[in-house]
Amino acid sequence: MDQHIVLNRDRHLKWPAFDWLERGLMVLCGVSIFGFSVAVVCDIVTRTTGTPWLWLQEVTSAFFVYGAFFGLAVATRRADHLMLSAVTESLRGLPRQIVDGFNRCVVLACGLCMVWFGWENFLHGFGSFRMPSLTPLAWWYLAVPLAGVFVVLFSIEQLVNGLRHGFASPGHAGEDPEDIVP
Repeated sequence: MDQHIVLNRDRHLKWPAFDWLERGLMVLCGVSIFGFSVAVVCDIVTRTTGTPWLWLQEVTSAFFVYGAFFGLAVATRRADHLMLSAVTESLRGLPRQIVDGFNRCVVLACGLCMVWFGWENFLHGFGSFRMPSLTPLAWWYLAVPLAGVFVVLFSIEQLVNGLRHGFASPGHAGEDPEDIVP
């Protein structure tokens, strides 16, 4: 089984040392989606049978929150997130460098805000609790600064490599989307 997940067109923007981190976050995302789906089905079944497990809503929301924020971090590394400017695809040379650099700086700033304000929310979350378990909401809020750290890390990775090697992929036109680096 081929373990490589980075497309050849994106390799110039990524350090191989972070491939394992991307793969791990993708696995956590998949586990979260699966856990969310199972918890929702169990919640529906137990409520329909008249024996609700009230704690399932806590489990469902935790899987959803962590899955969404880990998915956001993976999307940042894979550049699958909402692009700030589709115009960059038609640009070449210095204008492309400037617009792509700016876009990634905006994503970096968002990641820094996620770390800072997410950590503040995490610390304040110990004063609010989920019912019926009385678990502090801080544990749900923790997903925000964690994902923010990954967004910052992956944005810096892309900025450094993009400024060194260019943001546009080599052989930009006519590339094969299945071209995976071994």
